[in-house]
Amino acid sequence: MNINVNKVKIVVTIPLENVEEVRNAMCEAGAGIIGNYTHCSMSTKCIGTFKPNEEANPYIGENNKMEFVEEEKLELVCDIKNVKNVISRLREVHPYEEPAIDIIPLIDESNFQ
Repeated sequence: MNINVNKVKIVVTIPLENVEEVRNAMCEAGAGIIGNYTHCSMSTKCIGTFKPNEEANPYIGENNKMEFVEEEKLELVCDIKNVKNVISRLREVHPYEEPAIDIIPLIDESNFQ
């Protein structure tokens, strides 16, 4: 089977108060398009953990202290041609200096018999 990847799923966690801004920025940059629909996304509430070191400049929390933050995990599909633009825009509006971003290749159902 020869599989071409034309779409990815971009997954990022975001503090609750920033979700709409990040979602809108990603969609305006070309993510979240499924057929004739735009701004398609899935979000799940979750708890993010992190411990900023002494050189970090945390948006939330304090250096050298473990943090537990209510976040939303936001998931959007994206055409390969738009990924760089979407990720760039995501980083511009995301409040964290180091957002956790997953880029997952998607296999189109037409690849299966």
